[in-house]
Amino acid sequence: MSEPTDSQTDIVIETLPECPHCGKPLPLCICDSVTPIESRIQLLILQHPQEQDRALGTARLTARHFKNAVVRIGLSWPSLSKALGRPAADPSRWAVLYLGSAKAEDLDTDAEIIAINRKGELEPDQRGVLADIEGVVLLDGTWSQAKALWWRNAWILKCQRVILGPKRPSRYGRLRREPRRDGLSTIEAAAMLLAGLEKRPDIAVTLVASFERMLARFREVQVNMPELAPRPKKRDFRRRRRG
Repeated sequence: MSEPTDSQTDIVIETLPECPHCGKPLPLCICDSVTPIESRIQLLILQHPQEQDRALGTARLTARHFKNAVVRIGLSWPSLSKALGRPAADPSRWAVLYLGSAKAEDLDTDAEIIAINRKGELEPDQRGVLADIEGVVLLDGTWSQAKALWWRNAWILKCQRVILGPKRPSRYGRLRREPRRDGLSTIEAAAMLLAGLEKRPDIAVTLVASFERMLARFREVQVNMPELAPRPKKRDFRRRRRG
């Protein structure tokens, strides 16, 4: 028996009923196992319109864990307040994760969360800068898509830019290969940032556990229901940043 083509599996996936919360086809949904987390830091996920991966994406799954998380799909918003849907949001008290050409390995630090300035240099008072953060903006998309979101939203430049220095590569493994060690899924990035900024390792434990359940469910569906599991697609490997 021949294997289904990518176009055939895409058609099957698109016709499946989806979860209203995470947006995944029901066979891939793990919302019933999501554990709510109380957090001080707010979370805003800006998702590029072309990065709505229903099978392996983690933006909406990440947001499911937090009462104050917001996911917006689009290219630009006039202000942080408009993106959040509420007034009086000061972008200078928010951090934005944007890797760009900056790499933790090129900086004189072994920290996992690194505040940098517009020149890509270390902020002198790392502890003080990170302690003032009230919210985090994550850009969900490939490297080129994240770059588009970065430049199309002028207010983002008022946020404190941060990069990550993870000790291990993404748990996506072969399902979604990354050209750089610091290329993480959105849920992994949120786990590192919120757990580190709030000094609460339990946040990372909860989010990573959900991510691993999601990946296990995906692999299970691939084995038992191959017609329902789209093959991992090659993407913008040269410029990828999974946020």
